Amino acid sequence: MKTTPEHDARMANMTFASVYPHYVTKVEKKGRTKEELHQVITWLTGFDDAQLLKLIEEKATFTDFFERANLNPNAHLITGVICGYRVEDIENPLTKQVRYLDKLVDELAKGKKMEKILRGA
Repeated sequence: MKTTPEHDARMANMTFASVYPHYVTKVEKKGRTKEELHQVITWLTGFDDAQLLKLIEEKATFTDFFERANLNPNAHLITGVICGYRVEDIENPLTKQVRYLDKLVDELAKGKKMEKILRGA
């Protein structure tokens, strides 16, 4: 799926710190925990809690965030629609990675079993 250059630039320059509280609120509102959220983020990126905190404190952009990440080799198994975009069809690599994260958070909030979210971890 084609995203616009403006959309891709907005995603690249957005900070993880600006989105993270929304992720926490979304999952906790649905009865999931911050620890489960961190488990999902760690699975996708390889970041531990200390690294996540550092990225938040630094106000790292999603460009910096995913440049430092060690993306899970099974990330390509994340499919479906998030924010009106079919994840597997997004062409811009960074935008696709951000939407992978959004999709995992969405699945967690919707009550999907952790084994399914982590795709064969």
